[in-house]
Amino acid sequence: MASMQAALDMNSNPNVAYGLVARAAIVVEAGLIVWLGQAVDLPAQYLDFPVHDLGARLVTPALIDCHTHIVSGGNHAQEFEARLLGASYAAVARAGGGVSTVKATPCGF
Repeated sequence: MASMQAALDMNSNPNVAYGLVARAAIVVEAGLIVWLGQAVDLPAQYLDFPVHDLGARLVTPALIDCHTHIVSGGNHAQEFEARLLGASYAAVARAGGGVSTVKATPCGF
């Protein structure tokens, strides 16, 4: 199993894209994630918890904004990258990114 984890130390390991944790373990108590990391680093206090092997699947948050716009008229890859690295929508907008109105799209409406 692999999972996405907030990349708190991405500068120390540039080979870990967006916090991907390979061979991960997730500990859930009372419906809340209380620990996430590589399975080999699982704290001893969780070793007796029930195990659900997810194989080589990728675990991602359930709330994913997967919408798109029919006409974007531009390339927003850098903004998407910034969001994946933790930038807020407000920070992207302050840096000149985002589309605030249909007239602001580069397609000339």
